[in-house]
Amino acid sequence: MKCSHGDLMFKQTFLLHFCNLSANCWSHLYAVNMLNSYNVKLYHSKALTSPYPGSHVERSQVPANKVGWLTEWKDYNPVEYTAKSVLAGPSWADPQINDKGFSPKFNERDGEVERKSLNGTYVVENGRPRNPVGRTGLTGRGLLGRWGPNHAADPVVTRWKRDGSGNKVAHPVTGKNILQFVAIKRRDCGEWAIPGGMVDPGEKISATLKREFEEEALNSLQKSPEEKAELEKQLHKLFSQEHSVVYRGYVDDPRNTDNAWMETEAVNYHDETGETLDNLPLEAGDDAGMVKWVDISEKLKLYASHSYFIKLVTEKRGAHWSENPGPECHE
Repeated sequence: MKCSHGDLMFKQTFLLHFCNLSANCWSHLYAVNMLNSYNVKLYHSKALTSPYPGSHVERSQVPANKVGWLTEWKDYNPVEYTAKSVLAGPSWADPQINDKGFSPKFNERDGEVERKSLNGTYVVENGRPRNPVGRTGLTGRGLLGRWGPNHAADPVVTRWKRDGSGNKVAHPVTGKNILQFVAIKRRDCGEWAIPGGMVDPGEKISATLKREFEEEALNSLQKSPEEKAELEKQLHKLFSQEHSVVYRGYVDDPRNTDNAWMETEAVNYHDETGETLDNLPLEAGDDAGMVKWVDISEKLKLYASHSYFIKLVTEKRGAHWSENPGPECHE
């Protein structure tokens, strides 16, 4: 990775369900005294929502003061749920914990599968990994394939919004230039998102970032060898340049359970001049229903914690984010 220490550590304040710390925010956020690699606290919000994605399963309700494992709760009775698609035993999923011959090595590299968390060592209780941020009201794996951390990569590909003459467009209220990013509309839930995806066993994060962008935003899986070669040429310049890691760690995701959770590395690839990306033939593919360039602002409602990652990019680039700089909570 060609990232400076400053890039890796440029953001020190983390709220997954992000908002400024006004009093009315705290009722919507469940704080747990656990730090990620950026020395920032992690929260549960989307990981407590019901019904569980793709099902009619309702999580057991978890009060705000009972999320953290340090709080004793003898009557905690979470619902057990693992989707049929996971139990069917696809290549991307682990077997059940008690299956014969399955001896996962948690908190370490297990063959080609990375079972280490980006947030440090997690507890393994009764043979099952325990969600490091706290209770979710649901045990098992839900839709997630791996017990413990499920690693993803999110490429935030950006350019400046420009007018017909090629000049950067500034926001009329803040005067800051408007940044655009490539967004996909997810087929599974219909929400707009960063075109990211899961890290394949043995795959480097840098390879995942590029592959997922090609598959979801450029429909590379349906391209001819000649078309693929042309895409590779265009993207090589973008993905081989300096880039910024905007976040590494646990993600507040609606698919998370007490025993399986999402972690990601979100990386910003920025085309300052627009020369590389302006001619990129965006075409939805794989898990994407639609794909387009989207103007970035706080009004965006994105999947999981993606709005937070986008906000970090605007801060890094000095771009427009909010017309209201005052304290405000976004539910």
